[in-house]
Amino acid sequence: MLSQPGRRAVLRAAALATAGAGAAALSAACGPGRPATAPSAAPPGSAGPAKAAKAAPAAPRRFAGQPVEIGHGPRDRPRVALTFHGNGDPATARAVLAEAERAGARVTVLAIGSWLDAHPELARRILDGGHELGNHTQRHLAINTMPEAEAYAEITGCAQRLRRLTGSIGTWFRPSQTQYATPLVQKLAQRAGYPHVLSYDVDSLDFTSPGAAAVIRTVTGTIRSGSVVSLHFGYADTVDAMPPLLEELARRNLRAVTTTELLTP
Repeated sequence: MLSQPGRRAVLRAAALATAGAGAAALSAACGPGRPATAPSAAPPGSAGPAKAAKAAPAAPRRFAGQPVEIGHGPRDRPRVALTFHGNGDPATARAVLAEAERAGARVTVLAIGSWLDAHPELARRILDGGHELGNHTQRHLAINTMPEAEAYAEITGCAQRLRRLTGSIGTWFRPSQTQYATPLVQKLAQRAGYPHVLSYDVDSLDFTSPGAAAVIRTVTGTIRSGSVVSLHFGYADTVDAMPPLLEELARRNLRAVTTTELLTP
């Protein structure tokens, strides 16, 4: 974890970079979820001082006026959604959640079903922190290229695990290894109970392990009101980037909320 002087140095380095470097970084594929060594200072299992009271898990909602595939929220409110691919070292995941909670931020986690199989306790950890939990397929394969039956099984396999662990299939579905779902995958997600597919308009590229300063530079060079940001658990760069990134969002008066909050008037 970066020290406070180190965080300021990372933020200064990111601020000096051009915004165009971040805008050019949009990618159509989500990362492979390679595990990273978790920082030793990560507080495993701690929800931080801002821990929310337990509540019933949320279910998918239909948002009137929104398309089947949602890439961003309203541009006229100072809110953004930080969304995380749920995979990798659970200690790193807990560290990211703790950093968000220290700053009063709430995030959306799109979990891989096989990750939940290996670490079922993280489903409740995410919800108990006041965050959202959704579906990122069972095995994180290239879902757009799959036959219909196999693609549907990927969606419902993760949905079943979410229901077993939390009582809900989760709030959102995001397709794996792609930024945008095909019309078939959109239809299959709706059949499985998800009115919308969640895309994004800002790709942090943190899964390429470019360093915390580069992650911050990419996000802050592209983010604006209503943005949905793609980030990943499992990478030390993401943990180190979180405090200065959240500081910069606060400086811009952008509030990090769940995706449901982003879209709710």
